[in-house]
Amino acid sequence: MVSNIIIVLFHIFISFQICPSMAQTNNVRIGYYWYSKLDLPAANINFSLFTHIICAFARINSTSYQLFLSPDEEKVFSNLTETVKQKHPSVTTLLSLGGLEENVAVFSSMASSPSYRKSFIDSSIEIARLYGFQGLDLAWQFPINSSDMSNMGVLLQEWKSAVALEARNSSQPELILTARVEYSPFMPAKSYPLEAIQQYLNWVNLVAAGYHIPQKENVTGAHAPLYDPNSGVYTDQGVRNWMDGGLSANKLVLGLPLYGYAWKLVNPEDNGIGAPATGPGITKDGILSYKDIKNHIKVSGSKIDVKYNSIYVVNYCTIESFWIGFDDVTAIRAKVSYAKEKKLLGYYVWRVGYDDNWVLSQAAAEADINNSSDQEDSKRPLLAIILSSTAAVILLLGLFVIYYWRRRKLKSREMPDWVKRSKYTVNKAAVDFSSNVPNLVEYTVNDIEAATNRFSIENKLGQGGYGPVYKVIFL
Repeated sequence: MVSNIIIVLFHIFISFQICPSMAQTNNVRIGYYWYSKLDLPAANINFSLFTHIICAFARINSTSYQLFLSPDEEKVFSNLTETVKQKHPSVTTLLSLGGLEENVAVFSSMASSPSYRKSFIDSSIEIARLYGFQGLDLAWQFPINSSDMSNMGVLLQEWKSAVALEARNSSQPELILTARVEYSPFMPAKSYPLEAIQQYLNWVNLVAAGYHIPQKENVTGAHAPLYDPNSGVYTDQGVRNWMDGGLSANKLVLGLPLYGYAWKLVNPEDNGIGAPATGPGITKDGILSYKDIKNHIKVSGSKIDVKYNSIYVVNYCTIESFWIGFDDVTAIRAKVSYAKEKKLLGYYVWRVGYDDNWVLSQAAAEADINNSSDQEDSKRPLLAIILSSTAAVILLLGLFVIYYWRRRKLKSREMPDWVKRSKYTVNKAAVDFSSNVPNLVEYTVNDIEAATNRFSIENKLGQGGYGPVYKVIFL
């Protein structure tokens, strides 16, 4: 049996060395899906690239503070969850609440009143269950002041208690709770309720973009840099602020914006990062999806030199008099590597409809898996040492057991049959004899064995009806 155990362990060790399994990751890869008539249908989403889909947005009624959906939204959301359930059951769906500019003041009013909070919370749970969502995402991205932040903490506590109670009463899995938040918890004149977020939310989705909105004066920086020494506003600083404030790294999800900004340059020849600009370019607000940027580059008719800036972690190019900053494959991979390095829970792309043939989403997923593989590879030497040491100990133990067993067996073969039969009865007979002869001296089998030199043939005197007779010498 010992040898079998050794063989099994050996095979496990060899399998680990030669045929490692495909790297798996516990990270979340989220796609934000914002339904609009200009966006792609839910059925066209490449669900294989994501572990979670967050569907945006359910609006809040400014009077009842309950959530509501238009008939078109009801149809789209139902179709989304049904598609996932039937064809992609491993993907988790969440419904995002609010998120639109019109809901900023509504959030503030709702969170300030216990009855309004209850109305919002109850309707959020009801609508999630009704349309088959497995979680809820609070898109109250812009609380107005410190009172809003304090009320948010109370809202999160009541929300968590409500979903826990509903799960117990319905015997369904508890709804996931997340929130869409600013890049840093410490904003001017207000701070997020870090303790409540840590305790009551599964994670938060960091909006790591839009730091440098186009202005009419000089514009410094590009969208979503991980480091910007000029502005003092950058993603790495925000991430460290969240963690220094007490939020676990595994509750932070980094945003990957699949869009960019365009500026109208003052001088087309002066087109580096931070060049003077007169304001937004190409579109009214300067925002272009990655798909729009690629199409604009394609139809421009001139050769475009796309450059990558490793400090800002962004690509940029100049088309005529427009400067466009955006994330490409290189920047996306760098940001995913950054998230893995910081041990964040994962990333989300904003938004899936902005991608161009899933180029950026695919790059993000591949970077996530490759980084996970690298981390697993770094653990292999230690695990190999542990397995090797364990196998060596078991092997030595097995050899010792086999040696001891064989010694006992050999010793047993050398002992006469009549001794083997009487080995466990001599003491009992001696006890019986001693009851009639008080002064009788008792000898054990071990005593007799020693006195006959282990029943040596030299001490054998003859053979009787009860067996061989030996010369016994007691010292």
